[in-house]
Amino acid sequence: MIRVLIVEDEKPISDLIRMNLQSAGYQCDCAFDGLEAASKVENGHYDLILLDVMLPEVSGYELMPFIQPYGAPIIFLTAKDSVEDKVKGLKLGADDYLVKPFEIVELLARVETVLRRYHLTERVLEAGGLVVDTASRTVKKAGTEIPLTKKEFDLLLFFIRNKNIALFRDKIYENIWESDYMGDSRTVDLHVQRLRKKLNWENRIASVYKVGYRLELD
Repeated sequence: MIRVLIVEDEKPISDLIRMNLQSAGYQCDCAFDGLEAASKVENGHYDLILLDVMLPEVSGYELMPFIQPYGAPIIFLTAKDSVEDKVKGLKLGADDYLVKPFEIVELLARVETVLRRYHLTERVLEAGGLVVDTASRTVKKAGTEIPLTKKEFDLLLFFIRNKNIALFRDKIYENIWESDYMGDSRTVDLHVQRLRKKLNWENRIASVYKVGYRLELD
């Protein structure tokens, strides 16, 4: 299982990130100041570090030279949104830079992108009786393959990696079709309907009134 260290001094934000990452299948540890983060990095192995910039004891920027040799990719989380701050973070070696406040869906997408860049994403996912192989792009249920189109497969993967989260139609569209949402929900709705039917997931992919959809999994 992929291990993520969340370095964030505001506990409500840390708890929210941890809860959603765990729901998406990641194992998480938390640190609430720079010294605690340094100790955890030194004594444990992490596949990814989410690092706040403004931390007690030691700042995120100051931590970078210490944690970089351990090889884990780093995403900065910060309220600092100036171009200079972003450039500084990236020049220090961060793999991405996410400005607060951010949507959890965007955070999960950034996490997945960075992990994929380092070839750390899990190849096989299991959800609701399905076995999803992300490398071969196959989906099996009880050993039988279910044929999906490219967009249907991408949509299924997006739902699984954001399970139990209400997803807005515009976010679904922008992530799957990789273009700006123009307000026409028919494309998303039709693909969701087909996916429900093929997987027999009519009761799992729930409609969320005036929002979009939510994949409901234990």
